[in-house]
Amino acid sequence: MLVDILLFLLGIVLIIAGANYLTEGASTLARRMGLSPLVVGLTIVAFGTSAPELIVSLMSAIKGNAGIAMGNVIGSNIFNILAIGGVTALVAPITITQSTIRREVPLMLLSFLVLFFLSYDTIFAGTAGATENVLSRGEGLTLLGFFLIFLTYTFAIAKGAPDDPHADHTPIRPYPLWLLILFIGGGLAALIYGGDLFVSSASSIARTFGMSESFIGLTIVATGTSLPELATSVAAALKKQPEMAVGNIVGSNIFNIFLILGVSSTISPIRIVGVTALDFLVMIASGLLLYIFAVLFGQRVIKRGEGAILALGFIAYTVYLIIQL
Repeated sequence: MLVDILLFLLGIVLIIAGANYLTEGASTLARRMGLSPLVVGLTIVAFGTSAPELIVSLMSAIKGNAGIAMGNVIGSNIFNILAIGGVTALVAPITITQSTIRREVPLMLLSFLVLFFLSYDTIFAGTAGATENVLSRGEGLTLLGFFLIFLTYTFAIAKGAPDDPHADHTPIRPYPLWLLILFIGGGLAALIYGGDLFVSSASSIARTFGMSESFIGLTIVATGTSLPELATSVAAALKKQPEMAVGNIVGSNIFNIFLILGVSSTISPIRIVGVTALDFLVMIASGLLLYIFAVLFGQRVIKRGEGAILALGFIAYTVYLIIQL
């Protein structure tokens, strides 16, 4: 048991360190090759913060741990909005751009609804007679199609706004080429190995305590893989740039569904076990709450009081999951 806990913690460390070095190496190399800071931020950095969820969900799907694969994404999205959004707003009120309210947040809500529709074969019309809920390979390809549309859209934004004030304009660090390659290769290796340790140890711990894999995925795994987003958002708030937090949260949630579940289910169909319709509805309600707070009174600001409501919502949801054990 102690060994499983140590491997679980080691997995978290390797995943976070791997994502950090992979992002650092890839973004520095991309900027040296002439890509704008905004393009790098919208693609490589966004992918880097979602890499832990990708590796964990992919490993879980391949190993047949469907509860962890789906629970990780649903739990991460809920954690991103309620916990990270709430904590960041408590540190500093979050200003949201008009573009984010009109485009990115609705796209995030669309991704939530699309996933719910594709996942619940036993509920929605057109799948009558289905005996179980499965995210099939075809549905995974559908999610990847949405991701390609999203990626095309982000490049269009970057092309139309090369001088975006929120892009990272820090000087390019003078790392030698061999060190950048080591960052990328080593970071990727740490991600893969750490993800393998993480999933195996989490499954073992769940069995030992009689907890379901979905509970582990919705709580511990989701929190662990969301640490990069938490660190990024809180750091932005402390640097008096809290408006970056919403972009980070929304972008990560879209990546989680369209890319991560798209890739995972395309490689290995994911059976929806343990994760309930209520978990999906909490995710959708969280997104709606974020949108309502963003447009409330037309101020486009999530205040500290609203941040407290988000944080309390996360605590209430976590308590509910514990009671259901």
